[in-house]
Amino acid sequence: MSHSNTLNNLKFNNRYLQALPADPETDNHRRQVLDAGYSFVNPTPVSNPSLVAVSPEVAELIGLDLTECESAEFTQVFAGNKLLEGMQPYALCYGGHQFGNWAGQLGDGRAINLGEVITPQGTQQTLQLKGAGPTPYSRMADGLAVLRSSVREFLCSEAMHHLGVPTTRALSLILTGEEVRRDMFYDGRPAMEPGAIVCRVSPSFTRFGSFEIFASRGDTVNLKKLADHTIQSNFSHLLSSNKTPDKDTYLAWFSEVCDRTAEMIVHWMRVGFVHGVMNTDNMSILGETIDYGPYGWLEDYNPGWTPNTTDKQERRYRYGDQPKIAHWNLFQLANAIYPLIKDEDALHEILDDYGLRYQQRWQTMRAEKLGLNTFEPDTDTALNHDLHTLLQQTETDMTLFYRHLAGIPADDMLDDDALIAPLIPAFYTPDTLPDNHLANLAMWCRQYQQRIQQDGTDDATRRTRMHAVNPKYVLRNYMAQLAIDAADEGDYGVIHELLDVLRHPYDEQSEHAKYAAKRPDWARSRAGCSMLSCSS
Repeated sequence: MSHSNTLNNLKFNNRYLQALPADPETDNHRRQVLDAGYSFVNPTPVSNPSLVAVSPEVAELIGLDLTECESAEFTQVFAGNKLLEGMQPYALCYGGHQFGNWAGQLGDGRAINLGEVITPQGTQQTLQLKGAGPTPYSRMADGLAVLRSSVREFLCSEAMHHLGVPTTRALSLILTGEEVRRDMFYDGRPAMEPGAIVCRVSPSFTRFGSFEIFASRGDTVNLKKLADHTIQSNFSHLLSSNKTPDKDTYLAWFSEVCDRTAEMIVHWMRVGFVHGVMNTDNMSILGETIDYGPYGWLEDYNPGWTPNTTDKQERRYRYGDQPKIAHWNLFQLANAIYPLIKDEDALHEILDDYGLRYQQRWQTMRAEKLGLNTFEPDTDTALNHDLHTLLQQTETDMTLFYRHLAGIPADDMLDDDALIAPLIPAFYTPDTLPDNHLANLAMWCRQYQQRIQQDGTDDATRRTRMHAVNPKYVLRNYMAQLAIDAADEGDYGVIHELLDVLRHPYDEQSEHAKYAAKRPDWARSRAGCSMLSCSS
């Protein structure tokens, strides 16, 4: 084992702490924190931590050998029981709009940053423990997390990365050895659950709400400090030779934030991911997917679906509205940074461009999902609209449909039954599909054939293209629940198996084909497999 790959050789510089003022009060009690970007707070020690899983790729990213991650010291550090030299734990202060309403101060209520580590590549990654105890921002909560939500966060962070979706990462999942009281269904029947901690990793955990809190308080001095630090640390390519951000820098930065956000949302739509809680405090300034709570993947293709029980009535954060909500959130960010720019027209122009950028990326993504060389609006707008209409008419598994669509041949000599045969496994009730639906599906497939013939790409090349963007494996909620059920019994094998499978979501992996199946009937209404609460 290389000496440089040990815990004690991790180097921290904690730039954020140097750039923003600290909360002068150091007692860990709930309070409003003014004129500060963060509060110093230590993780709450736990009694008997044990390692459940580690992501080898994230360990390598921050410069740790995998064998080091299996050490007792690693478990103590990432359970919050021990601090390495250079670590300075703190919780971030931020606000946010929740379900469209300004919520005031929120902050890291159950997340504690250990510090910013310098990676072997010379970049920086912030190490953050989720579920490590209360902070000044915990309000009425205990700052802890339970195993079921921690398993979901750990697996999904890594699954999204390997799908090619911008995301925060997860280094480790550790049991605390303690029980946590949770009311999973918000029905007045709380129960004790195993406690757990996930170490999340990202270049920055700054959110849209980090800027909103300063703007809401008229604190332009700290608003500017935060913006300047964010640009200098994570958008330094936008700086001119003098290294001092000015109005043009802020506009270029906001434009890139819009661009990154559009890119992230297009990826969500590509793989059928629904975040579930797109509040502005859950929007990363880096355009990364952050805060994996009641998320889910479309199984039945339904643009109106949301996995969040809290949003069951309004469905504000449903799958089909995610691009629009991202735009709304960016508008709130524009309001927050306006005091630094004072040019409403320029900000509106960038916000208007978001729609165009998103549309362009969406069209490119749709062409890729269908295996086409380019998106041709004259034909492909209607082709996509008709397909989406068709998919909603009967229960159709989105992931399987696009994966099997690659099996449709360009050759138009097949009869209707043979033509649509590759798609039948994507339907939940294939034996009871109405004749008119089968006829409409065959009609669409013939239009699709004409389009791919026009493209002139051979079937093998098109299939390879489609399999590179249409995953075979995603972290369906029932799969995560299987891992949780096993973990509750002390069996972590399913977690490790899923972590391995989800590292290669576009590969066939025939030995793991059971995880490429439609949602089973038992999972339709079971808690954790359909809609989920924010309880963690």
